[in-house]
Amino acid sequence: MTAKQHGKTWERLLAAASEVFVEKGYRDTTVSEICARAEANISAVNYYFGSKESIYREAWRHSFNKAIKAHPPDGGVSETAPPEERLRGHLKALMARIADENNKDFMICQMELTNPTGLLEEIMKSELIPLREKTMALVRELLGPGVSENQVQFSEIGIVSMCINPMLMRRIKHATDRDEGPFSIEDLEAYANHVAQFSLAGIAAIRDNQ
Repeated sequence: MTAKQHGKTWERLLAAASEVFVEKGYRDTTVSEICARAEANISAVNYYFGSKESIYREAWRHSFNKAIKAHPPDGGVSETAPPEERLRGHLKALMARIADENNKDFMICQMELTNPTGLLEEIMKSELIPLREKTMALVRELLGPGVSENQVQFSEIGIVSMCINPMLMRRIKHATDRDEGPFSIEDLEAYANHVAQFSLAGIAAIRDNQ
């Protein structure tokens, strides 16, 4: 069912829930606070979602779907393009999605990792595993035949880590509005191109040693 079919209250509740879960995490968030921020009756969460646990899952899914719509994983690169171009598009999209301060799914994930509830495990698997499988397939294609699965997995982890950690630091710096602290990447285009170049060089080195 679409947001239009659910109605404006449903949309406001999910937007408010996403904000509060990012700020406080699941355990310190209350249904009454979500409803107050959404300007909705306190019974609205039960009516639309049934429970706090349910709106937590749906708030993450809603935020994730909005992020994917705003920043498609292919980065606008055709699936018929050379794998090197597809990797570059994929990395740019991933960084843009994490860096976008309007998107809440990544920060909800961070709060969940800090104070796990287990409530997002299944829904995150259903949405994130297919994305990771596409990245793994692309890395596997670039590494060429005969590569081990360990090499594919290690390469994918290294590439994605170069995207996630600096973008997280960027979000933290912008959220706190402080100049001091960890080095922050501001030129996303330049950094994405660097990571792609660096990754492709590493992949070539592994491929040449097969």
